[in-house]
Order: sequence, then structure tokens, then C-alpha cells
Amino acid sequence: MAAGDRAQLTALRERIERLGKSGAARSDGVLPFGVPEIDQRLPKGGLWLGALHEIAGGAHGAVDGAAAISFAAGIAARTSGQVLWAYAQADLFSPALSGFGLSEDRVVFFEAADDEAILGCCEEALRHGGLACVVGEVAKLSRVASQRLQMAAEATGSLALIVRRWRRQVDARDFGAPTATCTRWRVTELPSAPLPVRGLGRPRWFLELMRCRGADCAEFEVEACDDKGFIHLPAVLADGQTKTPAWRAVS
Repeated sequence: MAAGDRAQLTALRERIERLGKSGAARSDGVLPFGVPEIDQRLPKGGLWLGALHEIAGGAHGAVDGAAAISFAAGIAARTSGQVLWAYAQADLFSPALSGFGLSEDRVVFFEAADDEAILGCCEEALRHGGLACVVGEVAKLSRVASQRLQMAAEATGSLALIVRRWRRQVDARDFGAPTATCTRWRVTELPSAPLPVRGLGRPRWFLELMRCRGADCAEFEVEACDDKGFIHLPAVLADGQTKTPAWRAVS
């Protein structure tokens, strides 16, 4: 790790210490999505706290990552406490996170030089235990790195989210390789529902649960996170007015 990154990490450690221990305590609980059709597909009815979860964009989103970041922001918003967000690509528009329920005053941002520095920062923050959620944007996630993050999250109960970001579509070919993540998600943008008047409807996502420890894979069509961090079923699906299921299991 470069000297500049070590200095940043030291400053980050001191900043986390000032936040106190009021964030995530050791917990074996879960964080529900609040959508029964999704929660019932997950062991214990939600995302495990004290665990590592992996998120990526689908289709062209594998490169731009906007949907994946929005999905991660919604999850982080529904935790209680401070959030660390580490990244290397300086394209994160932090005020936009509040549209998904994650206000800037809850987030400590850490810009690093590369994936190694980001992963080291995330591990350090998870082991500290004073944060509710730790989010890291990386291109590569090895089995060893994921195991270290998973063990650090288990030790303190903090939620760990890794958002995979690639500069080229071809770089995404390792997504799906074995890691220690408890769940793996892929988020693809869909056309929004047409409105009866001129304007833009709520964004929609095709949400794929590609891996889940102790459960089957599944697919969901959902509306993007609201300003509280919750995703929703499209009204036509929630009201049972279509024969298209909200999800379907995949082999």
C-alpha cells in the first residue's frame, strides 16, 4: 500500500473512532427488503447482517454501475448508523444518494488509488465495528479478499457490500467466480412504466439473486429504491393484475 494510502487510512481510522461505538453492534439479525416476494426467498427473511454481499450492474450497467450503486445505497440507507463508502472511480455524485434514502451526513467517503487500498480500507472499517454498513466499489474480488471481509463483518455485525465496477464489459467476465459472499446480486435497468400524462415514470430494475447461501437463485422485477431505501413491486404486479410472476426460481 502506498504511503499516501496509509496516511488516508490512518486519517479514516481516526475519523471512525470519533464516531464512537454507536453504530453496528454484534448481530445475527437480518435486514428485510420489506417486499414479501423477495424476503421469503432469503434465509431468515432478509439480508444477513454481519455478512458480505456482492452487487453488480447487468447489461451495459456492468460498466456504468448506476443501478448497482443505487441498489447498494438503498440497502445502506435502511441500516441504522454511519456508513463508509470507499471508491476509486471519482464519478460518485454523493448528493444523489439521498434520493435513495442515504443522506450525506451519514456517509464517510474514502477515495483510494486502487482496489487493494479499497479492500484494505473496508476490512479495517469492518473490524472496527462502529459502522452500520461498509460499501466498497472494486473491479476485482478474489476469494481470499472476500473471506477476509466476511470474517471481519462476522466479528462485529457490520453489513458489508461490495459493488463490482468495471471500465470495460470484458472485464466483468470474472463476476460469478467463487467468493465468500453470502449473496450475489445483479441489477439491470428496465424501461419505466408509462404515465397517463407527460413525464417520466419510476425507474424499474430487473433484479437477479444469482447466489444465496442456503437458498435458490431467483429473479424479480421491481421499482427502484424510494427516498427511504425501499424497493417496491410494480403496482400491476402487486395488485395481481398480470399473470407475470414477480419472481421465478432459476436453476
